[in-house]
Amino acid sequence: MTITIFKDLLLKKDYKTIQNILNVMNAVDIALLLSELEDKELAIAFRLIPKDEASDVFSNMSSTMQAYLVEIFTEKELKELLDNLYMDDTVDMLGEFPANLVTRILDTVDSSKRDDINLLLNYPDDSAGSIMTTEYVALKKDMTVRDAMRHIKEVGIHKETIYTCYVLERRKLIGIVTAKDLMTMDDDTKIGDIMETEIISVHTHTDQEEAARLFSKYDFLALPVLDADGLMVGIITVDDAIDVVVDEATEDMTVMAAVTPSEKSYFDTSVFAHAKNRFVWLLVLMFSATITGTIITRYENAFAAVPLLVSFIPMLMDTGGNCGSQSSTLIIRGLALDEIKFKDIFRVIFKEFRIALLVGIGLAIANGIRIFIMYKDLKMAIVIALSLSLIVIIAKIIGCTLPLFAKKLHMDPAIMASPLITTVVDTCSIMIYFSIATRVFTLS
Repeated sequence: MTITIFKDLLLKKDYKTIQNILNVMNAVDIALLLSELEDKELAIAFRLIPKDEASDVFSNMSSTMQAYLVEIFTEKELKELLDNLYMDDTVDMLGEFPANLVTRILDTVDSSKRDDINLLLNYPDDSAGSIMTTEYVALKKDMTVRDAMRHIKEVGIHKETIYTCYVLERRKLIGIVTAKDLMTMDDDTKIGDIMETEIISVHTHTDQEEAARLFSKYDFLALPVLDADGLMVGIITVDDAIDVVVDEATEDMTVMAAVTPSEKSYFDTSVFAHAKNRFVWLLVLMFSATITGTIITRYENAFAAVPLLVSFIPMLMDTGGNCGSQSSTLIIRGLALDEIKFKDIFRVIFKEFRIALLVGIGLAIANGIRIFIMYKDLKMAIVIALSLSLIVIIAKIIGCTLPLFAKKLHMDPAIMASPLITTVVDTCSIMIYFSIATRVFTLS
């Protein structure tokens, strides 16, 4: 279905055909299709979506589209939507909305749901509590499989997942039962006899990234969330864990590119906001680069004596920056996957030092031979070879240690990525290069 054909059907008011098309489409694909429409077209098209699928489509829309629809909905339409919207999706939506729309939504939902929403909104950003849902299936250990299946049929339609059920005793989590267990056991089997008691859980204030890592490690579909008293308050589902992984990866990519992270998409972010997000970092890096310029001016006499020295500066600085970026990228990835911890710093340095020796010697030999063949200047070849070897070693040690120190100081390791490391390594490269060059050429 192309957007042009869809718009033509809307223009012709062929709503029957549109409904038939939407009936067979996936909720995510419908949301993507509607994102291409103008506001008035969006309002018409959304009302043609099957009632049982409208909430899924809505939860996959951008916050801009959601806000527009909430504004134009009647009280009845809004209540129907909110009744079918999962709790975590509702909370995510409210976090993006202006105060007037938040108030309208809270006024529309019933008091019990409002209390749950307010509870979730009060959890710190980026915590497990902020992304969990309170809609899960709770069972008792003295239930039979038959009782449990009957209970799931009664309440399951309103729960985010029924594939994992939780056995509670006075709100304390004592076991987990999967849908597979229930469907393969005799009807008279007690839940307490088949429940899994080795439970992995997180607390409401656990970092959401740490919670998401557990999904990757254990292949969970859902993860229970406990409060400070050890009582179960909700679950995190795999779809929310994937969203966290995507958000964290996006944030790391933007920080590594020296851009202030933004939760909005590229096109939803204004030109001014884009400029503001980039300007501060560029300003910092620009002024920090003046240190390199200051160092270069101190060696004007060396330039005058050996003008050829200047031509190798870009190559040495770029090589150093690239080596530092390689190391920092791998360390940042290791930190993100919890493969590397700060206590491993000396192991990391030793490993990167050995890598740097091999890489540095290889680059030094290749460039030394090239320079000797091109310029017939043995001293220059020696200067470049020695400089490259040391620059590679220093760059890789800087590249691997800065992210580790950032993590130790509770900063985002991605801050220590390409732009910042390149600036630091550039300064070190110039100092190493001219220190070697002045000694070699003054010894002649």
